[in-house]
Amino acid sequence: MEKLRSGPCARHVDGKTHQVAAKHQHRYVLHMSNTADCSRWTVIGALIALLACTSMADASAKASMPDMTTTLHEQRVESASVAVIRNGRIVSTGAWGTAGPNRTATVATPYNLASLTKPLTAEVILRLVSAGKLSLDEPMDRYWSDPDLSQDSRRMKLTVRMALSHRTGLPNWRDAKGLAFDHDPGTTTGYSGEGYQYAARYAERRTGQSFEALAGRWLFAPAHMRASGYVSAQGGKVPIAVPYDDAGKPLPVERVTRYNAADLAHATAEDYARFLIDARNDRGLVASIAAERGKSQADLTFEICAGTKATSCPPWTGFGLGWQLLGFPDGTTMLHTGKDAGAFTFAAINRASGDGIVILTNSDNGWRVILPILERIGSDPKLIAFLRGQMS
Repeated sequence: MEKLRSGPCARHVDGKTHQVAAKHQHRYVLHMSNTADCSRWTVIGALIALLACTSMADASAKASMPDMTTTLHEQRVESASVAVIRNGRIVSTGAWGTAGPNRTATVATPYNLASLTKPLTAEVILRLVSAGKLSLDEPMDRYWSDPDLSQDSRRMKLTVRMALSHRTGLPNWRDAKGLAFDHDPGTTTGYSGEGYQYAARYAERRTGQSFEALAGRWLFAPAHMRASGYVSAQGGKVPIAVPYDDAGKPLPVERVTRYNAADLAHATAEDYARFLIDARNDRGLVASIAAERGKSQADLTFEICAGTKATSCPPWTGFGLGWQLLGFPDGTTMLHTGKDAGAFTFAAINRASGDGIVILTNSDNGWRVILPILERIGSDPKLIAFLRGQMS
């Protein structure tokens, strides 16, 4: 069974460079370049390992949520919280396991979203674009330029569209030397948390408001996401789920005092499902921006659907604005996952049917239960087949 590799990497928060493990970085199904010191890994690796767990997923879908306690125990995952969406409505929620020492997980427990933060950020920005307050394609340099790039004229090419579709040419996170381009903007695809941070800073400078305030006004309040936020002070009073390593040891819960546009936001599964439904329905977007969100901005089909994988792949797949898109004949699926130390998260919804799911876990082993849960609640067979096909 393939295991995710880890290595030193850096994340830039509060103006400082922090060394973090590669576990704090999420990948779509495409291999992406990162800073020289960062290990490379893909969600394919996790999905390959997930497939070893499918023998447990032999229960048919039921009207009520199946009990996942045994699955969590067998896979050494401390807890999971799940929200199931059918026809654009939340039809069931469930939570099982331990949210922390002497604390049971409930549907009210918020979790670290890891890279599921990125779709939230994209949504805030796209709604601001729809309201005429930001632009997809104007150079962000007119309002914000990272000081580390002040001597590099390529910064003047950076746009929101590039940032939300991972085409800025920036690394995932800057290293100890600072931020620098890996590639010319717009010329290649490379997963970048820094790109999302850049777009959020642009939004702040362009609007004159903090990103936390923008998120509250344009996303959390309209979706009634009362237990969600970018910083620890936002959201409800229930403590966040404690992260656990792969040996079952609890990890420190770091208080988030400054937003990270690409990581570390928190939410309950039900809150995130509300957001997912709104995103599927293009709430708050004008038709032109909704159309842009629904199409591939950077094609990935050749990279991940070559050879035998083509049989289970959709006709096309690519990065959209905030999501990976799977272009199935009967509708496009919006997909994202997240991985931090002590967290693995998953969200997907079919734009045509309105069927989707949110899965949040507080364990380094969380990836082990994603596919069993998808199978047991009766998720889209095409999505499951796609994930299964990536191991062939």
